[in-house]
Amino acid sequence: MRTLYRASRVVTLSHPTLGEWILVDDRHVQRVGTGEPPDAELTIDLPGTTIVPGFIDSHVHLTATGRSLANADVRESRSKQDFLALVRGRAADGVTVVHVEGFDETRWDSHELPTAHDLDAITSTPVVATRADGHISVVSSSTLAAIDLADADGVELDAERHPTGRLTKEANRRAVAWVEASYDTRKIEGFQLQAAGLAASRGVTAVHEMSLDAADLEVLLGHRSRLPVDVAPILASMSLPEAMERRLAAIGGDLPIDGSIGARTAALSHAYDDGADTGELYHDDDAMAEFFHAAHNAGLQVGVHAIGDRAIEQVLATWERVYLALDSRERRHFRARRHRIEHFVLPSADQIERTAMLGLAVSVQPAFDRLWGQGGGMYEERLGPARAMAAHPIRTMLERGIEVGVGSDAPVAPLDPMLAIAALEEHHEPTQRLTRLEGLKLHRVGSARLGRQDGKKGALEPGWHADFAAYDADPLEASTVEGLRPVLTVSLGREVFRA
Repeated sequence: MRTLYRASRVVTLSHPTLGEWILVDDRHVQRVGTGEPPDAELTIDLPGTTIVPGFIDSHVHLTATGRSLANADVRESRSKQDFLALVRGRAADGVTVVHVEGFDETRWDSHELPTAHDLDAITSTPVVATRADGHISVVSSSTLAAIDLADADGVELDAERHPTGRLTKEANRRAVAWVEASYDTRKIEGFQLQAAGLAASRGVTAVHEMSLDAADLEVLLGHRSRLPVDVAPILASMSLPEAMERRLAAIGGDLPIDGSIGARTAALSHAYDDGADTGELYHDDDAMAEFFHAAHNAGLQVGVHAIGDRAIEQVLATWERVYLALDSRERRHFRARRHRIEHFVLPSADQIERTAMLGLAVSVQPAFDRLWGQGGGMYEERLGPARAMAAHPIRTMLERGIEVGVGSDAPVAPLDPMLAIAALEEHHEPTQRLTRLEGLKLHRVGSARLGRQDGKKGALEPGWHADFAAYDADPLEASTVEGLRPVLTVSLGREVFRA
């Protein structure tokens, strides 16, 4: 069926740049134009609105984002006492396990993490409380007793060699996996549907799903076609047979090479300003090289999570080993694959240049800069002013020719593309700021190229996917886009949100 959408303005991010109407034939754009529109079976008038291509979020965790909708109070807590009161309230509901996510102790009046002792004092129910970045959890003694952590790295011990309840690295991953296993398939489906619905309500029409759990991915694949946004799944695993059996186009995704700045587990060349550690690398060079080489040869796009400069160095040095083993024809295919680095927060100038030379692509999360990169924020606390100032050099990456796409990393940051655009415009380092149009293109065309979806998504052209959103205020001309919401979202030709 052909549907005609008429608006005051249609911004295509292509040619012609502007129109007054868009004609959709089933899932695809048939025409964009001005003047007298063609005939259609259905006409939808949107007077006074501006239609723009749908946002593509290049880094989302759908299940965790769905869960986070019930944890808004945890994210907004402003003290350890407030946080513990929330945990006590959850336990009073009679649950078998208390699972809370999204706290950020750097926003509390005192930046002290809770301990198992604090949790034990308010409830005997097992508790798993995961920080906003997902790289550190605080658990109760009953949780420690229920999980086998004897051989796991990341169990913090006090002066008497007793566990404090604070977990990072493998211990954190086991605790999170243990509590997530308590959710059944129907619950996981609900979380994913809620997250996809939230995306649609924000003008997002496609997401790159970073599946950290194979069970979650299995549920996703079972109902992906019924979700309101187009989902490209990527499994955070080194298991090539698993990815190929599921016919995935990409592997690795958010597979962590290091941790996070907030948890002090991002791998740095020099120690944290507020600690003696330099973070952690989670894989050895040879294992990573074997994975990269095998996955590339299998025809998969490979992505990994790397935040600190030492982690970025390991990724680049390993890809260089793979690249140098290829002949000129194979190197051309290598560059066309657009292997990805997620986050890329603290690269050096040399690392940016080498990334461009290899043809690697980068998924950035501008909201991180808004949340933690501004003066006096968490980056400055952890890294000191000089390193904090150098974080997220997005304009430099673009100028050096790196393919860049934009994601939220929801629920670590809000699933809100307009927040990302505002963050790009207001980057903490003025020389790294982007214009409104540059930001909008990056979050659409850039993210489409990152996911090798160019020619299908990111702009409104004949034959491309009918992915767009309509706004009462023109996103290119509004004084600020922060808080701007669509009145209509269409994904793959389907109306998936209407205000």
